[in-house]
Amino acid sequence: MSVRPESLSTAGTTARAVPDVAEIWRVIAAATGGTLIEWYDFYIYGSLATIISSVFFPPAHPTIGFLLTLATFATGFAVRPFGALVFGRLGDLVGRKYAFLLTLLIMGGSTMAIGLIPGYASIGIAAPLIVLGLRLLQGLALGGEYGGAAVYVAEHAPDDRRGFYTSFIQITATLGLFVSLGVILAVRLSLGEDAFKAWGWRIPFLLSIVLLALSVYLRLKLKESPLFNRLKQAGKTSQNPLKDSLGNTRNWKLIILALLGATAGQGVVWYTGQFYALYFLQNTLKVPFVTANIVIAAALLLATPFFVFFGWLSDRVGRKKVMMAGNLLAALTYYPIYKGMAAFANPVNPVMLTLLVFIQVLYVTMVYGPIAAFLVELFPAKIRYTSLSLPYHLGNGWFGGFTPLIATSAVAATGNIYAGLVYPISVAVMTLVVGTLFLKETYRTSIWDEVNS
Repeated sequence: MSVRPESLSTAGTTARAVPDVAEIWRVIAAATGGTLIEWYDFYIYGSLATIISSVFFPPAHPTIGFLLTLATFATGFAVRPFGALVFGRLGDLVGRKYAFLLTLLIMGGSTMAIGLIPGYASIGIAAPLIVLGLRLLQGLALGGEYGGAAVYVAEHAPDDRRGFYTSFIQITATLGLFVSLGVILAVRLSLGEDAFKAWGWRIPFLLSIVLLALSVYLRLKLKESPLFNRLKQAGKTSQNPLKDSLGNTRNWKLIILALLGATAGQGVVWYTGQFYALYFLQNTLKVPFVTANIVIAAALLLATPFFVFFGWLSDRVGRKKVMMAGNLLAALTYYPIYKGMAAFANPVNPVMLTLLVFIQVLYVTMVYGPIAAFLVELFPAKIRYTSLSLPYHLGNGWFGGFTPLIATSAVAATGNIYAGLVYPISVAVMTLVVGTLFLKETYRTSIWDEVNS
């Protein structure tokens, strides 16, 4: 990594690596490229849930099959905190680069394997059990991926632009979903409905091998983060990251506060605005498959630049204000937005549906754009990978990842198409209250102070 002269240090002076702008963009390109592909791999299953339910689960009860598909989808989220601990420990012990190279290999291999599994008609109950096992592997891999990428970019970025630079990591989750929808639509339109349902749905999974090769190449070219290297040189890395992170009362308080006051609300807003909106259109409002996917994809594309805007804004006004505003707006407007979606679904008005989903994704960019920088600044460097990964994946994996299943189940149980909104609104309100009252502002934090002390 190229370093400006003022970053060189001697004993007793400040040690601060300042990469040039070109170097930062190379770091962002390599980190986000791999992360985007991992999100593509993880979400391709969710994007194809309506078709997968008929392939891997008993066809006699389609509603139950779809709920089981969502439950299997959710297991990938359930194990993400465990992946956070496993790979977070590796990242704090060995290095950021090596941990998220390993997660990439696990994720890509598991995704490709799903595309090769025979259906329920061929191998019976073994089909959903194999899918379940692969989803668990995907969840473990993703549990280590995000923290590594976020920490890696943040530890290269200058203090006053950390929100801006890390916001490009935040884009990857939505772009991964967008790419998965784009690939699905391209294959579906090329093959036709019958061929796509019969075998064409496997192509997006099998394409993972190509994407995997590309992202492994990108990751192998990365160097370790300068801050972590400085920690190792100073002998300040943790010898037992799990004990230092989870055996520390003060750190537990930070983890719980980050979960309840930031990542839980962020998780439900993310999965409501992108995944539940898709299922609501397809399954509740019966909007045609292609139309529903185009609506979501268009809304994602239009809203994606706002991740960077709100990351940049958080460098100016603070992370907390931006994130809390997103939770507040979501809690206040979900009901009228979904009533509007119902009104414009019969007859279908794709422009208005896209606008209403766009508003939801705009809330996603508010709560998600600044959160990587916030979590990096909240925890000490020697246990940063382990500590920030846990509340992030509890909030996103448990509170957020189960949102489609909980919301869809509520609709099925009550017959009220808006009953599913009670859960995301409640969690958003909880995060708004806890975050407003107890969350500290972090945007003026210098993460190099710990290394230099």
